[in-house]
Amino acid sequence: MIVAIHGLTTVYCNMMTDIRIAKETGYDAMEVYAPKLLRCLDARYTLAEIKQALDGSSMPVVCLNGIKDIERIDPKGRDAMLAETERQCSIAKALDCPTIQIMPFCSLEGKPWKEIRKLTAANIAMIADIGKRHGVRFQIEPIAWSPIRSLSQSLELIDEAGRNNVAMVIDFWHLVMGGQTTPGDVAKLDPSMIYGVHFGDGIMPAKGVKWVEEDIRCVLPGEGELPLEDWVAAVKATGFDGVWSTELISPKHWEWDHWQIAHECRQRMLRYTT
Repeated sequence: MIVAIHGLTTVYCNMMTDIRIAKETGYDAMEVYAPKLLRCLDARYTLAEIKQALDGSSMPVVCLNGIKDIERIDPKGRDAMLAETERQCSIAKALDCPTIQIMPFCSLEGKPWKEIRKLTAANIAMIADIGKRHGVRFQIEPIAWSPIRSLSQSLELIDEAGRNNVAMVIDFWHLVMGGQTTPGDVAKLDPSMIYGVHFGDGIMPAKGVKWVEEDIRCVLPGEGELPLEDWVAAVKATGFDGVWSTELISPKHWEWDHWQIAHECRQRMLRYTT
């Protein structure tokens, strides 16, 4: 098991401080939030300087998070997506990062599932081919509020894309809120189809009430209403022993001391996983 900190957990922290905090609080690795890393590069840090800081702390990057709106089909949007893929793959290669996360959103909302699957899978195949040239693989995260919100849909996409460098991230919150996936579904997976796990909690919204992600994820792991024990057991049942990332999306806790929130999230995940 590799215990990684997700860059969203300390979203307001800068890249260099994230590296130090990850080391000091006992993490094995980092899942880097791409906007944070890109901000560092825009501030005229070089990839060599970032890699030196990572190596100096013995802190590998196990995932770059990530590429959004992967279902875009308008020519301009698709070209932008592919250009972003090239950029992030080049960064991942320079940092010895094996995995980039890809996320579908809502561009195809309202279309029949077969059409969504065909169009999105074609994009995934192009993304995967770019990654192959850089030695990078991709983990799909189903998004709770998008047309692609379940494990089964994501597996269909992977099958239709027909590429061997694409698999899943098991995000507890998104799968619960997507409402179409159970821990039992996850337990049946071949572990080779899992590249990572996102460990987080949340509060179930009242029925019929429009929810805002930050409002219903604003709890520390173990203080919400997700059956974390069931989801942890499901992943363990597959035999998966790779990357588990602590992910916290909570404006209240983002205002904590970054060191303290990193420490607290790691300790809470370990209570469930060890």
